Amino acid sequence: MTQDDSDNKKPETVTSLSERTRTASTLSEALPFMQRYDGATVVIKYGGHAMGDKQLSQDFARDVVQLKQTGVNPIIVHGGGPQIGAMLERLGIKSTFADGLRVTNRETVEIVEMVLAGSINKEIVVAINKAGGKAAGLCGKDGNLVVARKLRRTKKDQGSNIERILELGYVGEPEEINPDILDTFISSDIIPVIAPIGVSKEGETYNINADTVAGALASALQAKRLLLLTDVPGILDGNGDLIVELDLHQARKLQRDGTISGGMVPKLETCIRAVEDGVEAVVILDGRVPHAVLLEIYTEHGVGTLIA
Repeated sequence: MTQDDSDNKKPETVTSLSERTRTASTLSEALPFMQRYDGATVVIKYGGHAMGDKQLSQDFARDVVQLKQTGVNPIIVHGGGPQIGAMLERLGIKSTFADGLRVTNRETVEIVEMVLAGSINKEIVVAINKAGGKAAGLCGKDGNLVVARKLRRTKKDQGSNIERILELGYVGEPEEINPDILDTFISSDIIPVIAPIGVSKEGETYNINADTVAGALASALQAKRLLLLTDVPGILDGNGDLIVELDLHQARKLQRDGTISGGMVPKLETCIRAVEDGVEAVVILDGRVPHAVLLEIYTEHGVGTLIA
């Protein structure tokens, strides 16, 4: 090696050492948070852009494996609305919505189950396994994990102000959670990945909102955290600024005064119910941010809105 070659290599070595030092410093700073979450259960609702983007999907899988390796018990509940819509379109089955919920007849619920409990669930399982973890796919039918009942919603007619019942078909809500099967996974090195399909006491299949299933599971397991990955930074105030933290009183006020609207309304309802049922805190976080889960769990400020 010539002197010129040696001189050229030296700055690269110094830079490399600096990068390694920063990495070591970051790991050291994460230690108190690792201790705080050691042995804790964290339920993560996975969906939206984080699930549709290849790089973010890989990041998520690595993050989940890292949580498990550092003593956290992650439980994944996933959605799949866009994939369901694409499959129904391919099969020529018309899909309609009422109040943001997919109207699900018997033919549609079979497709929903095939997509959620089949292809999507196994893609997530494979990604986690590829990242070095051990994942197993489930749906709410397995071990009667999620016993469901038909979801009943009413809507006021704007003209007459008369309430009418929305017919949503095979759309359900959790009636009973039986987490025994998850206790087995929690005590092992396996990461459960759950599709939000429930079964009624009569054996009927129901399509359930993934946020709702994640909230119900977090409550039943008395999870330390429920994380809802979304395509927005979190809950925004009237000026469009991120609200970093809310208590239950403040959250209910946002419901009443109309600050939140659209799809954030049911998410906030899920958050409030979970905290009331004993979950230590719920976080609505931006799944578009790389490694959002690790940032939330292992750094001081996180990346979303915390409700506690």
